[in-house]
Amino acid sequence: MEPSPEQSPHHAYPDHWEADVVLRDGGTARIRPITTDDAERLVSFYEQVSDESKYYRFFAPYPRLSDRDVHRFTHHDYVDRVGLAVTIGGEFIGTVRYDRINDQGRPASAPADEAEVAFLVQDAHQGRGVASALLEHIAAVARERGIRRFAAEVLPANNKMIKVFRDAGYTQRRSFEDGSVHLTLDLEPTEKSLAVQRGREQRAEARSVQRLLAPGSVAVIGTGRTPGGVGRTVLRNLLAAGFTGRTYAVNRAFDEGLATLDGVPAHRSLGEIDEQVDLAVIAVPAHRVPEAVADCGEHGVQGLVVLSAGYAERGSAGRELQRELVRQARSYGMRIIGPNAFGIINTAESVRLNASLAPESPARGRIGLFTQSGAIGIALLSGLHRRGAGLSSFISAGNRADVSGNDFLQYSFEDQDTDVALLYLESLGNPRKFTRLARRTAAVKPVVVVKGARHSGTNPPGHAVPVSRIPDATVSALMRQAGVIRVDTVTEMVDAGLLLAGQPLPAGPRVAILGNSESLGLLTYDACLAEGLRPRPPIDLTTAASPQDFRDALAEALADGTCDAVIVTAIPWVGENGEAETGDGEVLAAALHGAAAKSPAKPVAVVHVEIGGLAEALAAASSTAAPRTRPTTLAAQPSGPPAATAPTENAPQEAAAAEEADRTERPPGRIPAYPAAERAVRAMAEAVKYAQWRRQAATPGKVPEFLDETTDEPGAAALIDTLLGATPDPRGRPLTHDEARELLGRYGIPVRPTLPAPDPETAVAAAARLGYPVALKTTAPHLRHRADLGGVRLDLADEDALRRAYGEFTELLGKPAELLPVVQSMAPRGVDTVVRASIDAAAGAILSFGLAGAPSELLGDTAHRLVPATDRDAAELIRSIKAAPVLFGWRGSAPVDTPALEELLLRLSRLVDDHPEVVSVALEPVVVAPQGLTVLGASVRLAPPPPRGDLGPRRLPNY
Repeated sequence: MEPSPEQSPHHAYPDHWEADVVLRDGGTARIRPITTDDAERLVSFYEQVSDESKYYRFFAPYPRLSDRDVHRFTHHDYVDRVGLAVTIGGEFIGTVRYDRINDQGRPASAPADEAEVAFLVQDAHQGRGVASALLEHIAAVARERGIRRFAAEVLPANNKMIKVFRDAGYTQRRSFEDGSVHLTLDLEPTEKSLAVQRGREQRAEARSVQRLLAPGSVAVIGTGRTPGGVGRTVLRNLLAAGFTGRTYAVNRAFDEGLATLDGVPAHRSLGEIDEQVDLAVIAVPAHRVPEAVADCGEHGVQGLVVLSAGYAERGSAGRELQRELVRQARSYGMRIIGPNAFGIINTAESVRLNASLAPESPARGRIGLFTQSGAIGIALLSGLHRRGAGLSSFISAGNRADVSGNDFLQYSFEDQDTDVALLYLESLGNPRKFTRLARRTAAVKPVVVVKGARHSGTNPPGHAVPVSRIPDATVSALMRQAGVIRVDTVTEMVDAGLLLAGQPLPAGPRVAILGNSESLGLLTYDACLAEGLRPRPPIDLTTAASPQDFRDALAEALADGTCDAVIVTAIPWVGENGEAETGDGEVLAAALHGAAAKSPAKPVAVVHVEIGGLAEALAAASSTAAPRTRPTTLAAQPSGPPAATAPTENAPQEAAAAEEADRTERPPGRIPAYPAAERAVRAMAEAVKYAQWRRQAATPGKVPEFLDETTDEPGAAALIDTLLGATPDPRGRPLTHDEARELLGRYGIPVRPTLPAPDPETAVAAAARLGYPVALKTTAPHLRHRADLGGVRLDLADEDALRRAYGEFTELLGKPAELLPVVQSMAPRGVDTVVRASIDAAAGAILSFGLAGAPSELLGDTAHRLVPATDRDAAELIRSIKAAPVLFGWRGSAPVDTPALEELLLRLSRLVDDHPEVVSVALEPVVVAPQGLTVLGASVRLAPPPPRGDLGPRRLPNY
């Protein structure tokens, strides 16, 4: 007999189980625990389920629920018996329930770790991924309550439910007993289950953005009765762009007799429209938005663009209004762009949507653009238009309370009309997810990002998201690791985007320079060196060069196997009459296009000065350039510093599958033109670095297991539990020197022992124990690691030297009680380095490396990688700091043991990845000698592990 709620331990309502999710078709729904107040909803839900679905659930005809059934299905203790419901508009569309059982299949309580699970989904909502989302969430709940396995009985004919279990990716066992299929699922997440979950997330979120960008019908709510105003402007822009769907003007203040406005049907409410509206653009004052959202939700609108202001950008009261707006929209299954948005654009010929305040729709092109700022959006649209570039899609998200840059990356990843994704971001709501999505997207197409509000330490008004405390330089390094092209300004973003959208990726850093100006060529040459490229000596065609001379020189450079890219410099040339020709840009553009189209595929950029019509003519092919049907193949690059680490998902292998034909033949595309050599070279350098990363993406690095006698993961876990105690302080605790040594030693990281020396006699005894020569060091915070202030005395060979040093110590620096001196045996001489690992609540675990002292502390010469680090990450980490030559034999010194240093980095990465309770580690100094290394100091801090939302079930963020 099932225990009653009174017989089982009862937990308070677990509101952290509530979640908004995106379903397979792009609509949203809410998952929450079922409560005792849900009796009527449950009965209504069951009445709408077909007899066949009821039979599959109960294995017998079960037309209605009894009062006992309703009580049983709505009363849970949230431990041994849990029920979750999926709701839209407050009504149930699906439910799941588990009951803890023992080995005999009878109701039980902990420590029993198995539960029976059963699902029921309304027939009208089957096929939307409801059951799959429920399984993810009920599995997470079960793991939280100590349940490790689910058991399910399914009729053989119930293929849909069997498929849900089979496709989930969990380890499972199946048998056929008594006419039913018996399934057992181990709930421990696996690599496959995580991949399945993220694949479903990607498809659902991409679809949700696609529904917003490609609606069949649009209603502008708040269209003014007179020309002007936000709503009327959007309506005018929709019509001017030639939107292919149906358009409606909606305003409750319209006269009853008004039938049309600007040639489109006019209505006082959505209820008057005879068909379903897919997208609503809301342009009413903030206090009227809830009414408009409710009208949209009740009439089946799929998505909203909220232009209205007066939300989080106005302070705490507005932030709460914004949160309520998101809750209200999601309760109806709708996603929101905004509030305070500028609008959206889709230039696809089948859509032609301009639901924005942009007065002119951009030309059709291959660039996707996302911005969190309307002002920046206007500037970017204007800049791209001026330079003849087209867009595939545009989203200006305003306060981005719902649809974010992460959603845009999900959409861009599979959008066949987008070759390059440009993002202007002022905040990152989920940096871990952004890095993961950017890495996958960058493996098949470039992602260029400008990050605003880099140094403020706070979020811009309206952006209610977690604030990351990591420095901007670290954020930039982590983006680079993920393949993101991080630039500083929107001008640089446009410059890079134009090159990447119109030109193939370079095979290496070798750049040919040719043109009719020696001075401009030299400026370009110097800029290439400054950006780390390998320029060939400029080819001066002289000012008498004709367009045909340019064509011949460019064709020769492109055919030269010793160069990977070409930069053409051009100034007005001298005609037969001796006068400068400034208006024949079209002729020169045709010559350059002709050479590029018939030559091996290498990127070409043009730097020009006052040549009329050249930039426009070079950009003429931008709207007709054929889409890339597969990722560009990248040829082997000459030796150079290693690139950033590669993705670990399937996208890198897709990038590697392209063929050499992509490099030797390409359709004519736009050649980007730049008014300054530095801008062209910087864009080319970004393309070179990105191409290098793509090459590495084809062969991902590995995360070594280190499963040998020097690694004791279970022992480390037990030690951490002991050190934290049964009720750990949420603030955490630092470990003593001996505790840190013991923990690090479990992962094969030996720390040289130090012994306290509160007086000379103790110091002498410690030295005798450790063995001479020794070092005498202070551990006082203000002198720690400060040899320049006299806080360290090295190579003390005997007792006399130690006593003498101790006396000088106390005489110059203070009393022993203030200095806290210690004695440590000497390590082999080498290069002093610093290795750190820390956990940022927003970005996750980060591994850092630099040289000890001024290089890292004063100059900020520190490199960073996300944990878990691969072998390639470790190699890159020590080579990417500016002072790296010191490790490799700078000025005749002996190279140090970098393989030992790489192993240390990997061991520390593994420790932090295995045990999230280790929230910070600092190994300083780590002396790297020609043979081996020595860790002389270590500080470790433990704390209860922060939540890992990126590993849990799919859910939309709530800001």
